[in-house]
Amino acid sequence: MTNELADHFLSLHQPGVPLVMPNPWDRGSAVLFASLGFKALATTSSGFAATLGRLDGGVDRDEAIAHAAEIVSATDLPVSGDLENGFGDGPEDAATTVSLAIGTGLAGCSIEDYGPEAGVYDLGLATERVAAAAEAAHGPERLVLTARAENLIRGVDDLDDTIARLLAYQDAGADVLFAPGLGSAEDVRRVVEAVDRPVNVLARPGLPSIAGLAELGVARVSVGGSLAFAGWGAVATAARELLDDGTYGYWDTTKVGIHEVRAAFGRPS
Repeated sequence: MTNELADHFLSLHQPGVPLVMPNPWDRGSAVLFASLGFKALATTSSGFAATLGRLDGGVDRDEAIAHAAEIVSATDLPVSGDLENGFGDGPEDAATTVSLAIGTGLAGCSIEDYGPEAGVYDLGLATERVAAAAEAAHGPERLVLTARAENLIRGVDDLDDTIARLLAYQDAGADVLFAPGLGSAEDVRRVVEAVDRPVNVLARPGLPSIAGLAELGVARVSVGGSLAFAGWGAVATAARELLDDGTYGYWDTTKVGIHEVRAAFGRPS
């Protein structure tokens, strides 16, 4: 099933007809997104960490792998795992993490070129890490490997460097390319036109709509932790109303949530 899922997942990446892929943070949110009609899911390191009372980067490899397996078990949809930097700076760390991910039933995974201690990796090391991850991902049991160029969200505002990294990762065997932090339609266009692999874009303010990204040739759109934190924001707003005002206006939103949960989990409203 791993190879069939990987093949199906990759086939959903059609430039100009982007796969819109939400990022569930727990089993319930995965079931909800599947019920709404999405075709694939991806885990979110920041969203998952928040469920444990931690910030992004606060999850270890064993926890991330177990979480990926939990999301996989929640639906029949292809799932891509956010494996951060592979939980180590070396190529062998990336390869080991990808190999462990295969056993979860994931259809794909992503590897970043940034380490909490090292910062953005030197391009040579970063490329070696992608090559090692690709070798692990493309064995007898396959995963769709997404290589992430992190510099734009790590204080290095250099699109030329981003493109050079994505081209190197493409040559190293990545199936999908992702540079979170692209901030304009022109940035997206430059990346899409420069590479020969499907491009994932992180949905964020300032970018075109999904339809606009489709016109630019984007093949996949993901949301990272934004839906998870939209949920946290709604809960915090409701709780502050209860604590500070002593009123219950948040019930209007609650009614919508109850309806969606019952629909997703198989109970009538």
